[in-house]
Amino acid sequence: MRPGNLSLGAAGLGELRAVAFDLDNTLWDVGPVIVRAEQRLHEWLGEHCPRITEQVTIEEMRAARERLARSEPHNAHDFTYLRITALAAHARACGYGEEVAERAFEVFFAARNELQPYGDVQPALERLRTRYTLASLSNGNADLELIGLAGLFSLSLNARQIGAAKPHPRCFQQLARDLRLEPRNILYVGDDPFLDVEAARAAGLRTAWMNRSHAPWPAALEPAELDVADCIQLTELLALAGVSCQT
Repeated sequence: MRPGNLSLGAAGLGELRAVAFDLDNTLWDVGPVIVRAEQRLHEWLGEHCPRITEQVTIEEMRAARERLARSEPHNAHDFTYLRITALAAHARACGYGEEVAERAFEVFFAARNELQPYGDVQPALERLRTRYTLASLSNGNADLELIGLAGLFSLSLNARQIGAAKPHPRCFQQLARDLRLEPRNILYVGDDPFLDVEAARAAGLRTAWMNRSHAPWPAALEPAELDVADCIQLTELLALAGVSCQT
């Protein structure tokens, strides 16, 4: 495990009162989860609505959602809406009632939340919550209650609730408003340099890059204040930052 890094701009992290996390690819690997959930959905459709799977592949369903997002940019942030609406269109085209879409989405959603967080997540969050208010802010539709982490967070927000997706500043403004904190008192932790780090910084939040793949930081962007490989390193660097601010 590589050492975490504090950037030159990390002064003042001792003023933090809350730590907010992105979810997908920050607290767990979402790619295999979505693949498995879409396969589970396709199998369910094959059993209950076979004409859909005879005519539409998983890849074609994905393409249909992408077209829907482009045609309705005001709804592009809402992954739940896109899936249900696209499924309803497939059902209509194949001679089924639109109510199939809601039932099919329930199958997908259950599988989408059958996941295992990275091993460092729960122990680190347990430590962090003794010092900070914990929150989550995600563009996705993961359900922390179903995943088993809801009890560690005081606040959970997603793009569907807010009506916008990161990097829109409204997401971070809503986070600060609901936490009843100034943005500078919130650290936002995420894996995407643009959607998470740069967008949070532009909204006035402090930033941490969750770099589990040890990728190089984009040269065009100012580095995050913290650069960590996992949540344990995050807790350690926050402890160091707190000490340095008090000495």
